[in-house]
Amino acid sequence: MSLFRGLIFSRALTVKNTESLGILQSVARYSDIVHRDDDDTIEIPKYNVERQETLEKRKARLLYQSRKRGMLENDLLLSTFAAKYLNNMNEDQTNLYDRLINLPSNDWDIFYWAAGHKPTPAEYNNEIMDLLKEHVENKNKDVRLRQPDLN
Repeated sequence: MSLFRGLIFSRALTVKNTESLGILQSVARYSDIVHRDDDDTIEIPKYNVERQETLEKRKARLLYQSRKRGMLENDLLLSTFAAKYLNNMNEDQTNLYDRLINLPSNDWDIFYWAAGHKPTPAEYNNEIMDLLKEHVENKNKDVRLRQPDLN
């Protein structure tokens, strides 16, 4: 939902004048806004882990997704991790990484698991998560203030 549509709809919920409410509801109806009184949550679509793509294409997609997470902490963490390890991953490891960065619905979970602030769920506790945790420890004290350049 766009910000404009959301503002119109939320404004419609607080308008006391019934004429204004009717106008705003009409605009909301034509703005593709769906509201159900019995369910006020929107389900996140399930990620398709069984994509039919070559390993090379999957790695290219994962490299992009590692850079564009929506939160700077994971942009830096995952982009530097992918730049360092993704090219050398085999197909099974690549699939594990794909599941790790795409199945959890909350990027903060990935960050907290990798940093050791929350226990990693069993389904993500694997060799890739171990490698990511080691990357987060940054024993070599690498400076990671920006994403690596794309080659």
